[in-house]
Amino acid sequence: MHALPRSPETLFAPARVELTRGTAGTVLRSPVPLGPYGRCVGEDLERWAKADPLRPFLAQRDSQGAWQMLTYGAARDAVWRVASGLLRASLSVERPLAILSENSIAHGVLSLAAMHVGIPVLPISPAYSLQSKDFAKLRAVFELMTPGAVFVSDGARYGPALRALQRDWSGPVFCPAEAWDGSDIPWTAYEDLLEVHDEPAVAAAFAAIGPDTIAKFLLTSGSTGAPKAVINTQRMLKASQQAKTQVWPFLANHAPILVDWLPWNHTFGGNHNFNMVLCHGGTLYIDAGRPMPGLFQETVRNLGEIAPTVYLNVPRGFDMLVEALKESEPLRRHFFSRLQVIFYAAAALPQHLWDALSELSMHTLGESVVMVSSWGSTETAPLAADCHFQASRAGVIGLPVPGVELKLVKSGAKEEIRVRGPNVTPGYWRRPELTAKAFDEEGYYCIGDAVCLVDPDHPEKGLVFDGRVAEDFKLSSGTWVNVGQLRVAVLAALGVVAQDVVITGHNRDVVGLLVFPNLLACRKLARSNGLSEDAPVVDVLADGAVRRAFHAGLCRLRDQGGGSAMRAERALLLAEGPQIDAGEITDKGYINQAAVLERRRDAVEALYAVPQAAALISL
Repeated sequence: MHALPRSPETLFAPARVELTRGTAGTVLRSPVPLGPYGRCVGEDLERWAKADPLRPFLAQRDSQGAWQMLTYGAARDAVWRVASGLLRASLSVERPLAILSENSIAHGVLSLAAMHVGIPVLPISPAYSLQSKDFAKLRAVFELMTPGAVFVSDGARYGPALRALQRDWSGPVFCPAEAWDGSDIPWTAYEDLLEVHDEPAVAAAFAAIGPDTIAKFLLTSGSTGAPKAVINTQRMLKASQQAKTQVWPFLANHAPILVDWLPWNHTFGGNHNFNMVLCHGGTLYIDAGRPMPGLFQETVRNLGEIAPTVYLNVPRGFDMLVEALKESEPLRRHFFSRLQVIFYAAAALPQHLWDALSELSMHTLGESVVMVSSWGSTETAPLAADCHFQASRAGVIGLPVPGVELKLVKSGAKEEIRVRGPNVTPGYWRRPELTAKAFDEEGYYCIGDAVCLVDPDHPEKGLVFDGRVAEDFKLSSGTWVNVGQLRVAVLAALGVVAQDVVITGHNRDVVGLLVFPNLLACRKLARSNGLSEDAPVVDVLADGAVRRAFHAGLCRLRDQGGGSAMRAERALLLAEGPQIDAGEITDKGYINQAAVLERRRDAVEALYAVPQAAALISL
């Protein structure tokens, strides 16, 4: 196979921006207008099913490990059949289709089928059902959203959640026949939906869809932990993909091939990645792996068989991938063989991972694969800014995409970023008070993030994410601590032994850290120091080699300079990982700083106790 284009000049549109300064703030916009876009996502499925019905669309491993493939033609047929069944279930905007499932072909077909006939889909994080102990969030979602039906991918695994729901909710439950073991819970086989084929009813419902039709509700917890349902219209989804097409024009000539685990209940996986594949006639190999111990091996297996053209992940995923690529030359050569773009989002990529990926691709290919990012949220579908150029370092989120306006407003020492455009949500379902608070007087969505220009004299070099406006705090000396900037520096200094950190020090003399360790890396260090492989976590974190590694990281951070606001004097290693029931971690795996600080107040006090606790790592 001939080499695919890899240079930024052949992949991306030129980096251009218009900047207007005014009394209300600085507005950035693309000088390129947003091109025309279709009325709904279903038009993409119809187009590719007609143009190339045998082209692979979705792929998933079966129980024997073989790839099961769904073509565009077969997907279109299944979508129309399932849509017929969903219409007969009397679902509506007031009674959406809830989905409790990991990514799967059935999940994808159901989502497309519901949206094809104007039924909003409500994908719910599997963690609400499988990791939760009290199902409180799940019950709150059902109370708010009043779903008319629910799909589960596995009756046995989701059975406890269904039983908890049935105290207050009743409705049809769909599940693949071979995956049902929900015992006494009434259910309908997913395959029964495929038997219905009411083409006139589906055609009429499909024709009635417009840009303002609600396509899906995506849940977001925000800083409070209480689920909110973000309205995602067809206009939002189509405008977002049109903007992506304009800044990534190579997609039109090279249909993307993805190996992707990112969950479809989140905007990154479900809107950005899934819709990018569908919009451009690509193929999505559903990765059942996760960037977690014991699960990442499946991702390595998949990448060893399928070479992606675009690889998208969160920083934690790249952390584990880098180690796997270093250990296996065959994997490394296959992974990079047709890779055009490396894309990270959801959180800042530590510089050491950026450098490692660049070095690995250079060593393997003789050139560095372009590494880019973007910025947005569930409320922006998600694309608002895109780094469609090779930035000089990690953390650059790019420039506003066509059709989007970004307003920078002074907020203390920072500049808060706000968004306006066709990709922005009309609000939160059944929460008018939250909707009213989310927009300013000019109609910009107030996301709560802060940014700054890489170079104020050259705005075309893009914006840098500068943390959350509400996260920053002052030390007792009156010195402001930029939490987002410091977190990136801390993770870079600590290296592989840290998975994530929470910054402490509000009204304290010095900055401290609550550290979620990378247990795999810590165990490796501890084993080299003589500790047994199955030692308890507390023993691993108390090991001398592990503690020395963290102490060395604190020293590296201190030696970089920057004063009291850019160094941490002490750190506490947390044996318990972030808890989803407590709102400490999101579906993508990044940390909710406010929730951790609130739940772990005792740990914060231990950081500053006198005399110092024995477990403390201190300079």
